[in-house]
Amino acid sequence: MKQTLKSHVAIAGIIAAFSLAGCVGTLETETPAPAQPEAAVVDAAPEPVAEPVAAFSEDGIAALEARMSQFVLDGEVYGLATRLVHDGEIVSDHRFGIKALEAQTPIAEDTIYRIYSMTKPVTGVAMMMLWEEGAFALDDPITKFIPEFEGLQVLNGVNEDGSAIVVPMERAPTMQELMSHTAGFAYGLTTADPANAAFNDQDVLASPDLPTFIGKVADIPLVHQPGEAWAYSAAVDIQGHIIEQISGQTLGAFFEERIFTPLGMADTGFYVPDADYDRLSEVYGFSPEHEAWVPVPSPDVAYTKSTIAMESGGGGLVSTMDDYTSFAAMLLNGGELNGTRLLKEDTVDLMTTNLLADGMKIAFDGTSGSDVLEGHGFGLNFGVIVDADVAETSVPNGSYYWGGAAGTWFWIDPTNDLFFIGMVQYFAWTNPGQETDLRGASSELVYEALNN
Repeated sequence: MKQTLKSHVAIAGIIAAFSLAGCVGTLETETPAPAQPEAAVVDAAPEPVAEPVAAFSEDGIAALEARMSQFVLDGEVYGLATRLVHDGEIVSDHRFGIKALEAQTPIAEDTIYRIYSMTKPVTGVAMMMLWEEGAFALDDPITKFIPEFEGLQVLNGVNEDGSAIVVPMERAPTMQELMSHTAGFAYGLTTADPANAAFNDQDVLASPDLPTFIGKVADIPLVHQPGEAWAYSAAVDIQGHIIEQISGQTLGAFFEERIFTPLGMADTGFYVPDADYDRLSEVYGFSPEHEAWVPVPSPDVAYTKSTIAMESGGGGLVSTMDDYTSFAAMLLNGGELNGTRLLKEDTVDLMTTNLLADGMKIAFDGTSGSDVLEGHGFGLNFGVIVDADVAETSVPNGSYYWGGAAGTWFWIDPTNDLFFIGMVQYFAWTNPGQETDLRGASSELVYEALNN
């Protein structure tokens, strides 16, 4: 991974508690030396290989599940769960390893995971439900709903003292630009420019509520003029605020009423109820002192009602494999699941079509970043495979996807009527010396197993 990440949406406070520069001291005082990775998984037997549907070879599915287990056996992660669904049938439902290190608690069917940026597609669905109802047009300026952004400035260089040189915004970003990460907002995943540095310095992502968040963003310049480039950003948290402005509900209430309840997503939300908290997986960071993955000792990953303030549309949800399966199935089915329609099929098609201008490149896949991801495009809150050969992926053109900061990943492939979800809980960037390509390995083996 070429880009080192030091924070992600909804986990900004981890920088102080668990940064690459200071994690050894924190872990020495708050976390006991962990068991060796081999000991952590020795009692965790792999689930039986699921009976594959006709389109997949039994040997291919066995190879996929064995490779996923091997990541645990090699100590690269402590536990993970994966699911492959084809033509409405579960082809592979695999769990291996543990969710709690000291207790050695195995990953279970109902384990709850922090899905971080896999929240973004959920927010996108909510936005487009309102769009279908005529609440906004894609070419509306975002200032129609957020007048605080009328006076946004734009970076235009840096002074010798490191301060920002700014110029006025030429025009307000549109709603489509907001949903395609071309509006120009920063995020704080890097401190390479004054705008992103300000996100970190002001703890923007740790704001106590969305109005405070919006106020802070209004005082930070855009990284480019609206529509000029793609830059992964806080745009989806801004969308969450717009949903609240249009609907008159909190973001969590809108999600619950309009998406989670209709789809039966009973375990998805912005925090974990006390009665279910033992189901939440630990999330791990790498300790150089122990040369192993250890639980991250930070309240920012707690996800209790008392620790969650701002409901982050960009990365605040927790979910389960079953719940996200329902969400992905709804999308693959063109916006409908079991007789409940959330979106029109044409709307899903629009969201998952590359809307970037010619020559515009993306540089992040929800989990990791690089200088540029060739062959990838972006729709409305989804990454899109535009040229699989150039992207060097087995996932075919027209597929769409995203991932989360703790390693979760998914893709949906309409061509082959399938989707794949991976759930894991570790901050990969805390160990830059380890290259663990869960997404690449799973996609390669899925399509090797597919009998054309």
